[in-house]
Amino acid sequence: MKRHAAREKAFQLLFQLDLLDEDVEITIQERLKEEEQDEFLVHLVNGVVRHKQDIDNVLAENLENWSLPRLPAVEKTVLRIATFEINFLEDVPTNVSINEAVEIANRYGDEKSGKFVNGVLSKIIK
Repeated sequence: MKRHAAREKAFQLLFQLDLLDEDVEITIQERLKEEEQDEFLVHLVNGVVRHKQDIDNVLAENLENWSLPRLPAVEKTVLRIATFEINFLEDVPTNVSINEAVEIANRYGDEKSGKFVNGVLSKIIK
């Protein structure tokens, strides 16, 4: 599985986990076919879940005129994945994480989602 597809699947799983508060391993097993259980995908999902509090702290510090609980679920999930990549994955270039996050936000959010995600992530990397 290419990393873009893995990010998109990770987004879908994390979105669901956030809304339904399900067990991570059970969700991965139930929602993904065996061939979809890509190492990068599972690493993203588990990493975001494991470091969620640290990620949310970084996001809260870099949101302007927003609080984390008020963020729409799409933007929050995309930002968590990108923040995890930026802060915990050394093999992923920052610009790739940002570009991928903006693309996913544009696909699943509204017309302002990509710009919002780009703005928050730009602030995080400064």
